[in-house]
Amino acid sequence: MSGENQQVDASSTPDAVPGPQAGPAGPALPAVPVQRASRARRLAAPALYLAAAGAAFAYVGAVDPNEPGHYPVCPLLRLTGVLCPGCGGLRSAHAFAHGDLAAAFGSNALAVVGYFVFAGFMALWLVRAFRGGPVPRIVLRPALAWAVGAVVLVFAVVRNLSFGSALAP
Repeated sequence: MSGENQQVDASSTPDAVPGPQAGPAGPALPAVPVQRASRARRLAAPALYLAAAGAAFAYVGAVDPNEPGHYPVCPLLRLTGVLCPGCGGLRSAHAFAHGDLAAAFGSNALAVVGYFVFAGFMALWLVRAFRGGPVPRIVLRPALAWAVGAVVLVFAVVRNLSFGSALAP
């Protein structure tokens, strides 16, 4: 094999991308190894998101939204007297940060569900980043997107009616 190039089989090299195949232009090139990002680099993005969410919860946990003057009033509530789906979200986050789930649900149940969905997504992202897997993507099919929108709309309407006052903050 003095002057011949050897063709490398990509299936025998675990982290290799096969090079061009031999053809009329000449012999094949060897497989090119794929460089994987380090574990620290893969964990950087989810760690930054968790740090930002943690800092936001720490701030809301330290600065009580139940005391007037710390946060702006919801513009929809101020102008119309109608509770939006997010009304009570800061009070809910404050109670959640202090570990009071009953008060958190009482302020905004939809926000608490969102906190748990976010926590589940972050856990999935961290596990995949640690193992070197793909970043999870949030892909809402149209039917699911409409269902989520309908749940938010029903929540907003019901909490403004007399029989749904338990959902009001």
